Amino acid sequence: RGADVVAVDVAPRLIEVARQRLPADLGPGRVDFRVGDMCAVELGTFDHVVAMDSLIHYARSDIAGALAALCARTRYSVLCTYAPRTPALAAMHWVGRMVPHSANRAPAIVPVPAKKLARRLDAELSADGWHIVNRHRVSRAFYISEAIELGR
Repeated sequence: RGADVVAVDVAPRLIEVARQRLPADLGPGRVDFRVGDMCAVELGTFDHVVAMDSLIHYARSDIAGALAALCARTRYSVLCTYAPRTPALAAMHWVGRMVPHSANRAPAIVPVPAKKLARRLDAELSADGWHIVNRHRVSRAFYISEAIELGR
């Protein structure tokens, strides 16, 4: 639809999968695929940022800082999801910490209390005019996440 897109992931294999799944009608050069950290300043500035499930592996204390780094380089909006702390997810996270770690194990999802994150975002972002515009719980079968839209 005319947007120039930068698609970033720390996992080279996921970037390769995204390249393969890119619809042919988007045309070459419309999406700039990068392996790396989505918060890297070298990526430049953006009108909008969409970070779907990009924050689920961040430590609770790092999520607000990562969003502040993205907001500092974004003109209009940031939409992201994170894993909300629910009793079921907290129990699974606790059990997962009891199981010995393996090199083949997927990274742990870090459940985050929604109210605590909202307060932290307000403290870190309000001075620059950013605030939570909208929040919505997404729950489908085993998948649960919290979507947040940040804006000015």
